[in-house]
Amino acid sequence: MPGRDRRAVRHPARPGALRTPPDQQPRVVVVGGGIAGLAAATGLAERGVGVTVVEREDQLGGRVRSWPLNDHQRTMSRGFHAFFRQYYNLRGLLRRADPSLSCLLPVADYPMVHADGHEDSFARIPRTPPLNLISLVAKSRSFSASDLRRVDVGAALELLDVSFPETFSAHDGQSATAFLDRLRFPDAARHLALEVFARSFFANPEQFSAGELVAMFHSYFLGSAEGLLFDVPLDAYDNVLWAPLAQYLNGLGVEILTGASARALSLLRGSTVTMNSGLEIGADAIVLATDPATTRTLMAESDLGSSDPRWRHRIEATRNAPPFAVGRLWLDRLVRAERAPFLGTSGFGPLDNVSVVERFEAGARSWSQQHGGSVVEVHAYALAEPVNQPELKQALRAELGRVYPETADARPVEEEWLVKNDCPLMDTGPWHLRPEVATPDRRVVLAGDGIRCDFPVALMERAATTGFLAANHLLAGWGLRGHDIWTVPMQGRHRIVPLIHRLAARTDRGLV
Repeated sequence: MPGRDRRAVRHPARPGALRTPPDQQPRVVVVGGGIAGLAAATGLAERGVGVTVVEREDQLGGRVRSWPLNDHQRTMSRGFHAFFRQYYNLRGLLRRADPSLSCLLPVADYPMVHADGHEDSFARIPRTPPLNLISLVAKSRSFSASDLRRVDVGAALELLDVSFPETFSAHDGQSATAFLDRLRFPDAARHLALEVFARSFFANPEQFSAGELVAMFHSYFLGSAEGLLFDVPLDAYDNVLWAPLAQYLNGLGVEILTGASARALSLLRGSTVTMNSGLEIGADAIVLATDPATTRTLMAESDLGSSDPRWRHRIEATRNAPPFAVGRLWLDRLVRAERAPFLGTSGFGPLDNVSVVERFEAGARSWSQQHGGSVVEVHAYALAEPVNQPELKQALRAELGRVYPETADARPVEEEWLVKNDCPLMDTGPWHLRPEVATPDRRVVLAGDGIRCDFPVALMERAATTGFLAANHLLAGWGLRGHDIWTVPMQGRHRIVPLIHRLAARTDRGLV
């Protein structure tokens, strides 16, 4: 089993030969060195396929990369990422280079603080459903007895009575906000659904798919016994995650080209990727594991799907999520010792999350010990466009002072800021029209966290899962064995669902 949940589901790969004969080795170009591309490269190389990975940045990891700053003593990233215990395929990828996952550090809690002063905690919530739900509702000040009496029982059952992938399509056209309105979800508790789940996708709840919201409830809370707590890397991502994985891939013969951008794909004379440098890389197949905007650009410069305009329209119709911002501040003083490594916030203007980086990253801890100050990160998701960066920075600094008053007069010795909008938007459009792994040409497959997947996975886990699925798709065409996929249960796991259905029906008839 990949975790503690005995109900985790193994999806067996198609059978086939374990390795390709050396004289018949296919070649694959993987465009994109993020999680999806690295998973695809791993799945292919382990079966003897020749792989070249091209990545436009100087580091691997994609949106989970880190990079050194000018003084070479500090690093920057795009913000913290939670490595949940139900991320079976991502953790399986990391185990290739670190079998015991010693690179990850467990987090004791991820509290949520509200502007009205109260706080929610996940630290002492049981991990097994439905006890986790019962305990959260009982302990949280965000729920009241009167709130619970107003909940629409029929709509609430949609969170428990799930079956994937059908549940994704069942909520086509409905946003996360509309779903919670229909459920009559308590206003005071919406941060638990929206700040924890929907805004993890950097999306406004009015744009975010209700099907994705229900899937996240299932994957992280109602359908999995792995719990809502998570692990984090104990140093900068490149140091402990991607550099070791790159070394593993090099040992399998994978060629990794960083700082190399793809400009176009051609399928007329074999499968060819043309780089910005003019270099042409030929192969038997291509894995396109890029962000949505890059995928759209490459498709516009490609003949892929030229005979299938409906498929090309599905690619063109994908959208990016609104911008998000990350600021990392090297302060001249320490935050208080009892501060949590990660804090979710609600009602503090644009501030969505605060991280005290030296609590988990070794490099930040070394800087903190040398300079006597804290390394604090602030995050803001789903920002309105255009982003006024000076105003945003000022607002985030002010809100940080409200959340952690000891930082109000702190001076940043150094600071780094970035604003990006390259994440996929999982919107309310028809689920079946989202691009999937397969394309009209058997030589090209897609992978990434914006790619449609039948399994209840999201974010980094969807990236890893679709990466392995992309590899499996190509391996099957060459008669090679694929890789098993693991997920949380595909259906709701609660025996109380039929009972609640009967109780709701009796209530509607006025019998109770």
